[in-house]
Order: sequence, then C-alpha cells, then structure tokens
Amino acid sequence: MTPSADPGTLHVITDETLQARFSHVDLARIGAEGGADVVQFREKRARCTRELVQIVRRMADVIAGTGTRLVVDDRVDVAVAAGVHAVHLGRDDLEVAVARRILGDAAVIGATVNSSSEAVSIARQPVDYLGVGPVFGTRSKSRPAPTLGIEDLRAIVRLVDRPVIAIGGVTVDNAAEALAAGAHGVAVLSSVACSRDPAAAVRRLREAIDAFRSAVVGRA
Repeated sequence: MTPSADPGTLHVITDETLQARFSHVDLARIGAEGGADVVQFREKRARCTRELVQIVRRMADVIAGTGTRLVVDDRVDVAVAAGVHAVHLGRDDLEVAVARRILGDAAVIGATVNSSSEAVSIARQPVDYLGVGPVFGTRSKSRPAPTLGIEDLRAIVRLVDRPVIAIGGVTVDNAAEALAAGAHGVAVLSSVACSRDPAAAVRRLREAIDAFRSAVVGRA
C-alpha cells in the first residue's frame, strides 16, 4: 500500500493528565497556530464516549482552515463519530487492517512501534506512517517501553518503507538529531503541554525542523 498522505513533520499531542492549565482544545489551537502539521488527541483517562466525541469536535472546530490535521489516538469509534478521518493506533488498540476497513482508503492511519521487529510487521499492513519510540525516553507513560535511542531509530528507518515519526522525549534541542537519523518528523507531548509557554515551544520546534530541512536541501 502506498501512503495516502504526507504524515507531516511536527505532531503536537494534547494531554490533560500531565498538566491542568491547558485543555485538549487549548492545545489544539496552540499547536495549529504554532505551525504543527498534526494535532493528536490523546486521552488515557476513562471518559464516556459521548464526551470524547464532543471534545474532538471542538478541537476540529478550532483548527478548521489552518491546514493542521486532527488525529485521534486509539479510538477509531470516536474518530468516526466525530467525523475525523485520521487515527493513531497503539499496540493494544484495534488492528490496523480492521481500522482501514472501517475508515477507508483515504483515511490516515499511524501506528506505534517499539522495536525493529514490530516496525517490519506493522509496515506490511495498510498503515501510512509509524510512530517509533520512545527515542529519548518519556514522561507521559507510567510503564513505558524501553528507550530505543538514535541508533535503533536509524535502523528502523532503514528497514521500513513507511515514513517514521520519532516520539518520546523529543525537544527543540534533539529534534534535529531524530531527523538526521532519518525520521520524517517528530511527535511531542510533554515538551509542549508541560512547557511554561506552549505556544513558544511549538514555534521553536517548527523553526528547528524547518531549519534542519532547509539545511538538507541546501546541501543536496
């Protein structure tokens, strides 16, 4: 399967558990205004499906017309109910092939992988991009998978024919390192959501990514 769309180079993941100052809707707006290609809705608490759908719809409203894509983490049913055509699936979520049948060929589907073997296996499925990590460690999970590091990230990039989005401990200071290892883009959570100034954090990440890509083009 050929990926249906460019997955973007900067994914901002929303969160209300690591911090309480900014709502999912706030972070969606901040991400879009700062130049994020993707805003991912991430909610790990037990909340009713109707409430989740309402939140996603409000997020879609605040980023409408910005060019930023909204992605729903984990919940294909919530994405469908909210009219969102993009999901990111974790290791314990619905199988990629089943999600593809539900969402259709035009939808964007990403999947999390934590090892080379998982990456090779998932890349054979109808997925548009792989979220690979944690690359630098993570604060967003109580029981995270082992940290991969740059060399494992580089190895995975070489093994698969899908764009790789690096996740886990990504900051403005190391985003270029992940890109230099071959990642198509990066996904960030705590470095934006837990920042004193999330808007500035998104802008700095956007600038760092764009500067790296411009330098690569200039050397070509």
